[in-house]
Amino acid sequence: MGKLTFANLKKTLYYLQRNGLRNTWNAARERLAMAEKYEPTAFTGEELEIMRREAAEWIRDEEKLGQTMPFFQILVPAYRTDPGFLKDMIYSVQAQVYPKWELLILDATEDKAVQDACKEICSEIEENEGLKAAVRYVKLPSNEGISENTNAGIPYLSGDYVGLLDHDDMLTPDALLEMAMAICGRKEAGNATAESAPLVIYSDEDKWDGEEHYYEPNLKEDFNLDLLLSNNYVCHFLVMERELFRKLRLRKEFDGAQDYDLVLRVTAEIMAQGLEPEKAIRHVPKVLYHWRCHGGSTAENPQSKLYAYEAGRRALQDFADEQGWNAAAKDLKHVGFYRLEFHGEKEMPKSLASGEGQNLGDVWMEHPALENRRDLGAVGGKVLDECGQTLVGGRMAEDESVFYEGLKEGFSGPLHRAVLTQDAEAVDLRCICVAKEFWPLFESVVGVPYRTRKVFGQEIAGNKDASATQVEIFDVGTLMECADVKALSLAFCKELQKHGKRILWDPELVVKNA
Repeated sequence: MGKLTFANLKKTLYYLQRNGLRNTWNAARERLAMAEKYEPTAFTGEELEIMRREAAEWIRDEEKLGQTMPFFQILVPAYRTDPGFLKDMIYSVQAQVYPKWELLILDATEDKAVQDACKEICSEIEENEGLKAAVRYVKLPSNEGISENTNAGIPYLSGDYVGLLDHDDMLTPDALLEMAMAICGRKEAGNATAESAPLVIYSDEDKWDGEEHYYEPNLKEDFNLDLLLSNNYVCHFLVMERELFRKLRLRKEFDGAQDYDLVLRVTAEIMAQGLEPEKAIRHVPKVLYHWRCHGGSTAENPQSKLYAYEAGRRALQDFADEQGWNAAAKDLKHVGFYRLEFHGEKEMPKSLASGEGQNLGDVWMEHPALENRRDLGAVGGKVLDECGQTLVGGRMAEDESVFYEGLKEGFSGPLHRAVLTQDAEAVDLRCICVAKEFWPLFESVVGVPYRTRKVFGQEIAGNKDASATQVEIFDVGTLMECADVKALSLAFCKELQKHGKRILWDPELVVKNA
């Protein structure tokens, strides 16, 4: 939780206007309950010197073996940048312990303010450190917006990977070293692998007030397609293979959400090539990026760039359309978070649509995501306790632990992830909808035929909303009383994954634990 500021009060007021008093009260209670002290990793001067020496030795050893070590070019579009912000950014790049990089500042400012500041900062670096700053300054003829200003750096690209950095943010000193280790598969990075180098790498990040206060660390998951289709959790620090960036570029029509649009299109490109994005897009689980928060930044004041969230929704819709899905991108309660509402070919009975009755008869209704997507084998939902107040089942990990277990109904969880669709290793059989082609597989693993019961998408505490999506989930009552539901859930989902299928967790599909 961040510190109490006027900006935070403004965000609370905006949330109240969007979502009402009850939701705002729940959100405030949750943030207070989740408040934790956070301190970023700090390096002493001695530690940095050791890291530089070890990085140089590693590079030398690898090059002796014929390994080409990655060279990074970092693109920074600048426009009327505060000189203090510019200095912090340049110094953070200059402090990198990995030496193979170049910083490109693409300046669209009308006057020479940024240019003069760059010269002064580089001169200061050269005087204090006795080396030439690896900064290339490019004066742009006009301000064409963040996407086109960034694209203006493409003719200057000659390195292996491109990094994207905002003009008012900062990298940690080990950022490029961690990226290089992820690319080369160095064991110390925890990424030793015989697979090909990743096309995209991203890291964790935090927020920073420009002084001494760092907060709200965003500790991310490894690549998760459906979580990405809920929000741009990848965000910063993003590094991409040069030719892929050169091919896709940033799109001006998505300014404000250009990074999100780019990651979505990268994902689509990888999938179109028959590759697995989970392997081609790699996550470095360390905070390597400090996102500066000030009155005009999106991080501190969501209303400052509402157009960015609208652009994000359009980028998501464009992705769904390109995949051929019958789906609509919708905003969630929190700005910048979305949901793809899939539409099935089967229509809701008129009696239900009008609220006249709740008897579906023998109509079978598959979860609409399964109708649209061949990559899915099952969709799971949220299981609440008997009172419908606390989450007790849903998305599961291999050790049988439950994501967001114990979360109160109405709360959204850390970084709002508990209300977002996401891929899962396994989902609870008490609330699972399986694609019909895998019903025989289900019976062979679970031991009973796949029989179903009808539920409403918002079946909470017995309140069936006739306007919500109706689907059929597995009738867990057909299992023997002694059945180990968690073990069976994991066993079946593991078999689905062997068939190359994703498993989607949809928190809007909700049942009570009978």
